[in-house]
Amino acid sequence: MDRKQITEAIQKALQSKGSRKFVQSLEFIINFRNIDFTKAENRLNLDIVLPKGRGKIPPVVVFAEGQLALDAKNAGADEVFDSAGIAKLASDRQRLAALAKSAEFIAQPNLMIAVGKSLGQVLGSKGKLPRPIAGTNVKEAIDQARRRVRLLSRGKYLPVSQCVIGSENMEISDLVENFEAVYEKVKGKVLEPNIKSVYVKLSMGKPVKVGSTQAAG
Repeated sequence: MDRKQITEAIQKALQSKGSRKFVQSLEFIINFRNIDFTKAENRLNLDIVLPKGRGKIPPVVVFAEGQLALDAKNAGADEVFDSAGIAKLASDRQRLAALAKSAEFIAQPNLMIAVGKSLGQVLGSKGKLPRPIAGTNVKEAIDQARRRVRLLSRGKYLPVSQCVIGSENMEISDLVENFEAVYEKVKGKVLEPNIKSVYVKLSMGKPVKVGSTQAAG
């Protein structure tokens, strides 16, 4: 598929935004064929940093201690939890559930085991297990977390997957660039002949097939 087809599909999808009182996300939906997703090696679990960001900036939670925790606070992390904080968060199920719904998570490498033991069941079920902070550049890690999306195999190994690629208030050219980044990442895992179709849609809109300007009924 070429950039013109991608642009036309996104333009068509954005026409359905109407006058809703909230900013809708733009979603990327991909359908596959001739892939056995019951086999673990075929399932998708892709981390993608969108080059133009997600539009709507998610809160970032950092699990860190000492200087790295201080650096995270100075870099604009929305929440920072040390070892004691991890245990306290595990006992506050309501707060943990709220964070798991909306936030992205990163962690100091030596705290990954503690996070997994205390919070893994909840975060794992939401596909929100933290990514380890590489090196000491926590500011860059926070920035990437705010731009990161995950493309996962769905449900009982269904041949479809989707993720957010931006929001309706972004420039079309930026949405196109984000689309291309996700599509290229998929092609690194799946051969292109196994890609059946790709759609874009707003949160409350109808899917529009890339390569056709007709919305799905």
